[in-house]
Amino acid sequence: MKALIYNGTREVAVQDVPDARIERPTDVLVHVTTTNICGSDLHMYEGRTDLEAGRVLGHENMGEVVEIGSAVDRVKVGDMVCLPFNISCGHCKNCEAGLTAFCLTLNPDAAGAAYGFAGMGPYNGGQAELLRVPYGDFNCLRLPEDAREKETDYVMLSDIFPTGWHCTELAGMRPGESVVVYGAGPVGLMAAYSAMIRGASQVMVVDRHPDRLRLAEQIGAIAIDDSKGSPVDQVLEHTRGEGADRGCECVGYQAHDPQGVEHPEMTMNDLVKSVRPTGGIGVVGIFLPQDPGAPDDMAKKGEIRFDMGLFWFKGQKIGTGQANVKAYNRQLRNLIHTGRAKPSFIVSHELPLEQAPEGYRHFDARDEGWTKVVLHPNGHRR
Repeated sequence: MKALIYNGTREVAVQDVPDARIERPTDVLVHVTTTNICGSDLHMYEGRTDLEAGRVLGHENMGEVVEIGSAVDRVKVGDMVCLPFNISCGHCKNCEAGLTAFCLTLNPDAAGAAYGFAGMGPYNGGQAELLRVPYGDFNCLRLPEDAREKETDYVMLSDIFPTGWHCTELAGMRPGESVVVYGAGPVGLMAAYSAMIRGASQVMVVDRHPDRLRLAEQIGAIAIDDSKGSPVDQVLEHTRGEGADRGCECVGYQAHDPQGVEHPEMTMNDLVKSVRPTGGIGVVGIFLPQDPGAPDDMAKKGEIRFDMGLFWFKGQKIGTGQANVKAYNRQLRNLIHTGRAKPSFIVSHELPLEQAPEGYRHFDARDEGWTKVVLHPNGHRR
């Protein structure tokens, strides 16, 4: 099969590799129709992680079931399915509690497994023609009859739509509250979109890329350009000096100022200042235990200079961590099916797999107009 292979820093290529196949009776084999390039793929692409060369990338995947293992009971050949980026067993203590992002059995190195991702197990990704899905009955979300018609909507259920929703949950958002989102990348836009769907009275999105801020405005959010002045001051101005009720961190450890200087603590401390006393903050932007490419010794050890004093004095709360996709994907699927949600508004490019290296280059450079790249490994429809 053809697959996108990571060969080193900023070196990816479409190559022929052995076909993915059924390896255990509980496996499902999926013919990948749609897969996305994620912002977190860029951490590996840029060499900021320890991903080994030769791995197939891609953790946002959807496709048609073409083969099932002998122990698979519910999923059938021909089903259209979307796969959570979390690979989970369904039986361990965390999975039974609904914490599938922290499965205790499928990653020998830590809690939590994923497709094609550094430090999250040996599983190849789905930026390929075929994908092996462990524990298929548990991990496959079956899609309704409009699956092919709404591919670019449903594929967002693999990661960024549930992750954006999760961020508002971590922040403790309730209807009628104001929300500020730091970062207008795909996950930040999904957090803002989720807040709008959940009944926020006011949503503000902080970024400096005009194309992404325009998308925020398109869904009814207030665009805050941090290159034109302090984002904290702008948030306070929009909230009559009080601060937002809830804040969402959707940038992570590679946050940088308008001049391009990296400050891994920047968005966290800006959120403490932007959110009102006793408000809540959700953090889904990635922070790593080790970051050898970081700008200073603290950040290399996964540590940041966090404004604990102000955070404590304001009595705020923080929730962190990867999204337990299965906690949300069924409900969000139904929103898409009934037309209540259309997360594909963020898609800027649909490409065949052969053009994936080009997609990575443009997305990594934050080129104007490149907000979300969708790949079609088995044929481009447009």
